[in-house]
Amino acid sequence: MRVHICAVGRLRRGPERDIYEDYLTRFDRTGRALALGPAQLIEVEDKKGGGMPAEAELLQKSIPAGALICTMDERGKVMSSPDFAQMLADWRDQGRQDVAFVIGGADGIDPSLRAQADASLSFGKMVWPHMLVRVMLAEQLYRAASILSGGPYHRV
Repeated sequence: MRVHICAVGRLRRGPERDIYEDYLTRFDRTGRALALGPAQLIEVEDKKGGGMPAEAELLQKSIPAGALICTMDERGKVMSSPDFAQMLADWRDQGRQDVAFVIGGADGIDPSLRAQADASLSFGKMVWPHMLVRVMLAEQLYRAASILSGGPYHRV
């Protein structure tokens, strides 16, 4: 199952990007044997200043046809890492070819795009910078692959 991280804004060079790339590399390596991945980042930017509706349109265009849509949203479901791993495995086992994790801009995800989502996840009640959500998602993808492979990364 291919993983697409569709996000508003550009992750510039620096420690956040280094950590993000490291975890995605680990996910791709660990997930390959589990039919998870590869993962790719698709970044969009609303250069015309159209706000959330314009960002939603750009995000919608970045989502592969037929992909399961999972928004990363403060109103989403909070779950444990093992539960997240199981959800990924379930999607894969249901024959999903693509999953798109959608990360909005500083103001979040437009309600019209949230309404199209098959699932919505939250990293807790606190609001996180949208650039850090990419890093946290990449880490959780790697952790999920490690859990599913029986690796030692996650201890319960």
